Amino acid sequence: MEKIKVGAVSYLNTKPLLYGVKRSEELMARTELVEDYPSRIAQMLVDGTIDVGLVPVAVIPKLKEWHIVSDFCIGAEQEVASVCLFSEVPMEKIEKVLLDYQSRTSVNLCKVLLKYHWKITPVLEDAKEDYREHISGTTAGVVIGDRALEQRKKSTYIYDLAANWIEMTGFPFVFAAWIANKKLPEDYVELFNKANAIGFDHLEEVVAENPFEVYDLHTYYTQNISYNLTPEKRKGVEKFIELLGTV
Repeated sequence: MEKIKVGAVSYLNTKPLLYGVKRSEELMARTELVEDYPSRIAQMLVDGTIDVGLVPVAVIPKLKEWHIVSDFCIGAEQEVASVCLFSEVPMEKIEKVLLDYQSRTSVNLCKVLLKYHWKITPVLEDAKEDYREHISGTTAGVVIGDRALEQRKKSTYIYDLAANWIEMTGFPFVFAAWIANKKLPEDYVELFNKANAIGFDHLEEVVAENPFEVYDLHTYYTQNISYNLTPEKRKGVEKFIELLGTV
């Protein structure tokens, strides 16, 4: 039987979801797992080199066919902590924003917020790998994932993108969801969904397996990230895709 190719993000926020996936012998016998950063996983899904991926929701309009295949996501119902616009000056003094090369959704979310929420028009620049050292003066930067948790210790001003989206729209935000580019077997989807749930009964083990001194991961997993893909989060996805077409 040909294995189903699954792409997952290699950030700390995915560890509770992958805990059970990697431990399910039945599931892994049918799965080829690839881990990378979000924009690469998204491109693999668009290119068809994987069948399902935990991908930024901004990729949905680029897919000819798409199916959400899990009740779990990377979402937020309050501050997410790991997706922020970092700056040394207040929002109204920002002249340039460096955009994280690792995520499409976060970059596009920032563009939406700049236009509709903060109502400023700084120069936007696609960032290179070493860009965090250039966040200084009137140059701000969008930073995501584990590096954002580190950046919290360095920057004077931290604008949490999820919190600002919620303030603007009233909807929670979904950064990434498990999306397939084709119809998958129902028994596989059921097995995959059950495996996603396992880590939440073993959160202390997940935290212990991923030592991270910069930020408390128990807080991160239980308060910052909201993993259930609720009807309200789906509405948030629809609203985001609607606004995405205007920036």
